Amino acid sequence: MTTHGRTAVVTGAGRGIGAAIARRLASDGFHVVAVDLDGELAEQTAQAVAGTSAQLDVTDKDAAVAFASTLFRVDALVNNAGIFPPAPIADVDPAQFRKVMDVNVLGPLIMTQALLPLLTEAAGAAIVNIASIAAKLVTPGTAAYSPSKSAVVSLTKLCAVELANRGIRVNAIAPGGVRTEGTATVSTDVEREARFNALVPAGRRAAPDDIADAVPFFLSSDSRYVTGQVLYVDGGLSEATINYLRAAQSAH
Repeated sequence: MTTHGRTAVVTGAGRGIGAAIARRLASDGFHVVAVDLDGELAEQTAQAVAGTSAQLDVTDKDAAVAFASTLFRVDALVNNAGIFPPAPIADVDPAQFRKVMDVNVLGPLIMTQALLPLLTEAAGAAIVNIASIAAKLVTPGTAAYSPSKSAVVSLTKLCAVELANRGIRVNAIAPGGVRTEGTATVSTDVEREARFNALVPAGRRAAPDDIADAVPFFLSSDSRYVTGQVLYVDGGLSEATINYLRAAQSAH
């Protein structure tokens, strides 16, 4: 399926996974609209991929609708923007919990609604939501993050069913551990990183490009009969229970 002339909107495109997705889609021929809360980072990504940029708070419905009005065509939407502030469930501030849900769940809903008319007009339109392994394996200490990503999975399935009659497919990609700017402080702990990598069947933490390279399938005609699905791009981590048990039983 040719991507010539097709437009993809990528949220959270200023860095990390979002920037990698923008690069990959641009290399596949998409015109990429890089969206980020940080307008300067969005512009940097746009310049790198010869696309366009937009500074946007994905939780602001009016702003999202105004953004949509500036576009003439949208064939693909990648809802990648997300936050993951740490907090134990016993202490998480309700305001922080609400903020995570707003960005991680309400954001994809708002962007989907705002771009729905354009996506409906496009032939073979598709949406990809970026979920997380945390939707399947709850992550202690992240309070709102795991619930939010579980909600993203549920939202993906609901959208897939409701938007099918518009010719729009909706799927999700769920990364495992990824080395990004947001995880840099964790990844620089050599001993901790070695322990983590030992648990991953693939033997290493993912790079943003590992996640980005899974996106084009869901945006192409090769997945024309695939909707409402979640692809775990985690190096086998979500299926590595035996590795966890062995680590727990090993001497420290």
